[in-house]
Order: sequence, then C-alpha cells, then structure tokens
Amino acid sequence: MKQVFGPLRLGIIVAFLVLVLDQASKTAVLHWSDNWTEPTKQILPFLDFVYLWNTGISYGLFPQGETGRWVLFAIKVAASILFAVWLARSNRRLEAIALGLLIGGALGNAVDRLVYGAVFDFVSLHAFGFNWYVFNIADVAVVVGVVLLLYDALFVRASKTPPSDVSPKG
Repeated sequence: MKQVFGPLRLGIIVAFLVLVLDQASKTAVLHWSDNWTEPTKQILPFLDFVYLWNTGISYGLFPQGETGRWVLFAIKVAASILFAVWLARSNRRLEAIALGLLIGGALGNAVDRLVYGAVFDFVSLHAFGFNWYVFNIADVAVVVGVVLLLYDALFVRASKTPPSDVSPKG
C-alpha cells in the first residue's frame, strides 16, 4: 500500500503547520496583550504569558543590534535551506517530521526578526520556585525537532545497523 504522505510532503506540511501556529499564536498574544494591566498574565498556576522581545540568540543571550538582527535572520534562513535540502533527500518519516519542525521553527523566528527586529517570546513556565526561559511555539518545534533527530540517530537507525563483519578468531 502506497503512503499517502511521503517524507518530503510530510516534512513540508509539518514545517508549514509550525510556521502558521507560531505566527498565529504570537499575533494573538500580541493583540491580546494590549488589554493587559500587568506585564504578566497568569494562565495556569504554572504558566504565564509575558510580553518579551528577544533581540539576542537563544534565551536572550548575546543581545544584537541592527547588524546582528540581519545576521541572525540570515543564519535562520540558511539553516532552513540546509534542512530543506536534507529533507528533500530523506526517505524516512521520523526524520522528515523532525526536519519539518526545525524548518518551521527557524522560519517562524526568522519572520519575527524580519518584521519586528526581534523574536516575540511569551510562554513562561514555572513551578516550585523554578522558572524556565520564556519561549514560543517556534522554539518548542526546534527543540522537539532536535530531540527527534537524536532519537532517530541513536536508537532507530542505530538499531537497524547490521553488525560488522567480524569473524571470531581462533
């Protein structure tokens, strides 16, 4: 039976969905935040939405100026292109999903840098006195994509590797 979605088509669909969900969530929270009276809006006891523009690399590290904005934008676009080339050569669904997550996440944050000059982060998780970095849907997609690629490389493909041709000595 032929697969309905081959790896390339599946990866493209995943990338598109991530990009749309990321941009829609950011747009919704940006519009919704206009009515906030406080900079933080509690959603659940462990989840807040905040209004935060990230001008740096991941987690706000190394804030960049105008030149850095374009350098980071170019890096995200270049990474997306490289992942797309990898996706076009992929013949495995898990790898395609992971690459789609990476492409969609990179493009989601690239759009923010292009349009706003910074990435809009708004999800803040916290529990038992610990706070996680503020993030967005694109960030989640990138992390899950990397985890899936690692899982695929370390467990799925590694378990299918034929044993080496070693004959017993003696």
